[in-house]
Amino acid sequence: MSSDPDEFLEFATARSGQLFRTAWLLCGDWHLAEDLVQITLGKLYRSWRRVRLADNLDAYARTVLVRSYLSHRRLRSSTEQPYGTLPDTAGPDIDPALRLTLLKGLAALPPKDRAVLVLRYWEDMSVEQTARQMGCSAGAVRNRSLRALEKLRGILGGELHMFAAA
Repeated sequence: MSSDPDEFLEFATARSGQLFRTAWLLCGDWHLAEDLVQITLGKLYRSWRRVRLADNLDAYARTVLVRSYLSHRRLRSSTEQPYGTLPDTAGPDIDPALRLTLLKGLAALPPKDRAVLVLRYWEDMSVEQTARQMGCSAGAVRNRSLRALEKLRGILGGELHMFAAA
């Protein structure tokens, strides 16, 4: 059990929104993202005495989240894809068609490719940070990023003109 539940509760309250956003970008499913955040927070709480001493709690939590996502994708039952719609969130100066096209392209990628692209380009992490989050080498992240971007370009195909600066 935790030595200070209030400290964990404060951390969980402050970071659960960010963790949820990352989880949703990784899996594309609102309910699974909620489950992944709960799994992550459960793992962190179980080891909170040790975890709270980490240099960067946010990075540690994100690593647990990414690894939980990748573990979930390895399960046979994780291939079930419920029919659903994207959440109704609008942001300023965001092209909804572009966003939907990118999310659709990300959803078509294998889990590790998707994780690399989300961490590197959506979360704006360095190659080294991404490698630590995924538990692999920096070279593997570079290779996977390159190949994942090529796959994404192939998936988007004729929709690439949407990304060109007007």
